[in-house]
Amino acid sequence: MSRVPIERIRNFCIVAHIDHGKSTIADRLLEATGALSERDQQDQFLDNMELERERGITIKAQTVRLSFVAEDGETYILNLIDTPGHVDFSYEVSRALSACEGALLVVDAAQGIEAQTLANAYLAVDANLELIPVVNKIDLPSADPDAVAQEIEDVVGLDAADVLAVSAKQGTGIGELLQAVVDRIPPPVGDLEAPTRALVFDSWFDPYVGVVMLVRVVDGKLNRRDTIRLMISGGEHGISQLSVIDPSPRKVDDLGVGEVGMVVAGIKTLSDVRIGDTITLSSNAAAEPLEGFQEVKSMVFAGLYPVDAEDYEDLKAALEKLRLNDSSFAYEPETSAALGFGFRCGFLGFLHGEIIQERLEREYSLNLITTAPTVRYRVVPKTGESFEIESPAALPESSDINRIEEPVIHANIHVPSDYLGPVIGLCQERRGSQKDMQVHGSRVQIRYELPLAEVVTDFHDKLKSATRGYGSFDYELVGFAPADLAKLDVLVNGDSVDALSLIVHRDAAHARGSELARKLKEFIPRQQFPVAIQAAVGSKVIARTTVRALRKNVLAKCYGGDISRKRKLLEKQKAGKKRMKMVGSVEIPQEAFLAALKLGDE
Repeated sequence: MSRVPIERIRNFCIVAHIDHGKSTIADRLLEATGALSERDQQDQFLDNMELERERGITIKAQTVRLSFVAEDGETYILNLIDTPGHVDFSYEVSRALSACEGALLVVDAAQGIEAQTLANAYLAVDANLELIPVVNKIDLPSADPDAVAQEIEDVVGLDAADVLAVSAKQGTGIGELLQAVVDRIPPPVGDLEAPTRALVFDSWFDPYVGVVMLVRVVDGKLNRRDTIRLMISGGEHGISQLSVIDPSPRKVDDLGVGEVGMVVAGIKTLSDVRIGDTITLSSNAAAEPLEGFQEVKSMVFAGLYPVDAEDYEDLKAALEKLRLNDSSFAYEPETSAALGFGFRCGFLGFLHGEIIQERLEREYSLNLITTAPTVRYRVVPKTGESFEIESPAALPESSDINRIEEPVIHANIHVPSDYLGPVIGLCQERRGSQKDMQVHGSRVQIRYELPLAEVVTDFHDKLKSATRGYGSFDYELVGFAPADLAKLDVLVNGDSVDALSLIVHRDAAHARGSELARKLKEFIPRQQFPVAIQAAVGSKVIARTTVRALRKNVLAKCYGGDISRKRKLLEKQKAGKKRMKMVGSVEIPQEAFLAALKLGDE
């Protein structure tokens, strides 16, 4: 097959808010270009992870190569990268953008611009991409494509006349969309004669061939059997296989400038490959690596522990493999008095953490306990330099602390004007301070400054409930601010359960402590002795409840006789229970640890 010249290659991605139809548009593009036979067609073809299909969201960015005959009669190669829409996966979006020259900005014709639409549009503009605005779902009865096109012009700044109206469900306007990709998105820029440089923008582990790297060739050319060098990690490897994805992997002999493909080079060690690294040839190496990605910082932290201690090594291996495929996820070993050996894991958000846990349980058959999520706090001690902590267990004694600072975010919230009151109430309840408010037709854009700790668990769910699903929000971390925070400890029969400790605002400590104690009472099974559950800040107990003891009827076989016989049996039982209480340990089920996540849910 002859090589397509660089002028006829287009690399583009689809960015949008969650559920605005990215994956369905990708399906229609695959159909329209004949990439899929009728037998292979299925909805959300590029969402090939079981979890993605079950939840109806895109988690991993997927790539596919399309062949399209344009109006000028020439055949063009279009490399499409489908991206996630949820705020927790914006890092996947930024990686996809780095491999493209253009992006389709998809907006729902009924819902209009949402918070994540705007965030992804700004990411694309920062990456100097050509944006093609697309209004999708024009077949809906409530669709108003003209008003949404005007909103795109007002909010994003793209000309309303350039907006394409499509219905991915019915296939309307897909041909015009493909032609617009050819006409409006520039071809890749690169030098075929220069030393080879290719950007690694994704990778995963295959048990048969080792590490598979997804690359975009920027300069030069990669041939099968070339010896390559990874410029950041420094390893040298021989290429054993090159493939393009159209839409199933197809082996090729080489990859040229502007092309996107898979490289297999017999790499068996997961840590040898870093997302954002540059591949060059060892014989004619490039002097400078390509600009990679910013080091991503985890925002939410939780402990992951195997239910069975023997699964610790399996969990470690599984985390290594996931880390290769998702560089926004971090982990380090930690131990807990209550749960044994496990890992402290860092995520971009609460949903990201949920997805990682589900993938570990499904793909690697692990049974896990997850501790309550926390954020990174900055501690300023009375003596010495400030430092950051990711776990409540790492917080020093209050007498040694000058102040604690918590991470603060700027939240960008889009809601219909009818639901403005409940949303403002929710933000105030979460210790937010309003920055500004703008009205765009029937929708309102509000900017709030909020503590990240108040947002990570259930803020998104509460926002959706308050706005009947129409509200959306996006956030960025802006720094740290001092706050009156305290460590809330949970004691079960006098022993502190470190895995249930939380860092909370002092004003909310009593309410959170009472609620947590009450929830734990529901989940801790009754024993032969009473179990005291206490919530404490420092040495001060602020809430207490008791799981009543089970009482065996020792008098069941004692039918008559003197009362002293019954009293003797009861005294014997009482002495036995007292002895049990001294040596007895309480087993806490996983539901009790999950109760910490569900605070506030009735």
